[in-house]
Amino acid sequence: MSFHDAWARARPIEGWLTEEQARRLYLAACTVPADGQVVEIGSFRGRSACVLATGAPRVVCIDPHMGSDRGPQEIAANPELGASDFDTFHANLAQAGVADRVEHVRALSGEALDRVPGPAHVLFVDGAHRYGPALDDLRRWGAKVPPGGRMLVHDAYSSIGVTLALLRAVTFSGHWRYVGRSRSLAEWERRSTPAAPRERLAGIGTQLASLPWFVRNVAVKALILAGRPGLARALGHRDGPWPY
Repeated sequence: MSFHDAWARARPIEGWLTEEQARRLYLAACTVPADGQVVEIGSFRGRSACVLATGAPRVVCIDPHMGSDRGPQEIAANPELGASDFDTFHANLAQAGVADRVEHVRALSGEALDRVPGPAHVLFVDGAHRYGPALDDLRRWGAKVPPGGRMLVHDAYSSIGVTLALLRAVTFSGHWRYVGRSRSLAEWERRSTPAAPRERLAGIGTQLASLPWFVRNVAVKALILAGRPGLARALGHRDGPWPY
């Protein structure tokens, strides 16, 4: 199935993934071997899961659906919202025709590692955006990505917690090759051997070049929270209620 078909099925589903970001996910999913799998951390209502399951033979979605970490400023658990998200997630998978390719592990990512055997040929991280959980996801789940596999992280250079976790666990590591980003969705490839010093420095420089954009995004978010959308627009914010 083509990306056009995948996006046509996923676009009506509530979520923050843009078409450009969905294309990057789809292309990564298409690299998964026939006996491989994608692991997604944070599924919400299934927009990204549908895209991934269209390109890959198997997707494992890790999401507790507790009604927490659903979006900006939504941290506390809300069982009613969580139950609604759970039901809607599975209904959306069925509607998109990909339910048979998706396994849902309803658990916190920090508690689910032993429930997902085998490598994650593509890892998509869009879980809790606070520094501690984000760092844990990048380290523990990132270790499941084999050489040549991909890790994609949403809200990279857009969330303070995620960006700090990336700087500590990924940016300065010689074990990941930076591929690029589609706005706040960044992609890395696991290296088979550590990068040579010159190549490593070049990769670090390329990643750090996104930090001014990160500062702009943090400023936009602060202005939105302060009720100053006009000033946010002055910084170029046009794409919906939050910069993604």
